[in-house]
Amino acid sequence: MQVRDVLDWLERRGTRANRDGMARYAIGADKAVGVSVGDLRELGKKIGRDHELALKLWPTDVYEARMLVPFIADPARVTPALMDRWARDFDSWAITDALCFHLFDKTPHAWTKIRQWSRRKPEFEKRAAFALLASVALHDKNAPDAPFVAALTLIEREAGDDRNFVKKGVNWALRGIGKRNAKLNAASIKVARRLAASDEPAARWCGKDALRELTSPAQVKRLRKK
Repeated sequence: MQVRDVLDWLERRGTRANRDGMARYAIGADKAVGVSVGDLRELGKKIGRDHELALKLWPTDVYEARMLVPFIADPARVTPALMDRWARDFDSWAITDALCFHLFDKTPHAWTKIRQWSRRKPEFEKRAAFALLASVALHDKNAPDAPFVAALTLIEREAGDDRNFVKKGVNWALRGIGKRNAKLNAASIKVARRLAASDEPAARWCGKDALRELTSPAQVKRLRKK
């Protein structure tokens, strides 16, 4: 498929109801045609890996065209420069999370970008650091504990950022690390308790919310089985 074929397909599938739903979830409906994620996955499967098409879809600035990118781009061809370029364009939590969860965490550059982006000022670039950390925590089953222990320092350092999508990303990453195994659970709980006692509202919320999940009976039982 070519770019025009994709845009035509999206226009045919888009609905006003979907656009209204996006607006309710703080997704920029002004750049959207109203196609569901399920339909985008279907199109992504139909196209398969097509990195060149992904590169051409991104500049269209159409929400669904960009949401399709992580399903068809080739992780092996994603460079650090490309990650930075796309991250600078992030303008919603949905685009940010989709790229991190379905593409960036499959690259060998993930940990470098986690560290770099955690210091970024723009809200969605900074969220990307922690969405990517949460994604790696969930998907890389064979990763050693050491980088996650080190990443807890980034979480504690940035937990005071009270911007909505940053603090939720930080919280997501903390919970993700704490669910990997018993050792990381214990380390994450220590961080969460310090945050819960913080004078900063965002850090306090992050810690308390994470503690509810990380210390829950269901979580304790799951980790004992590992």
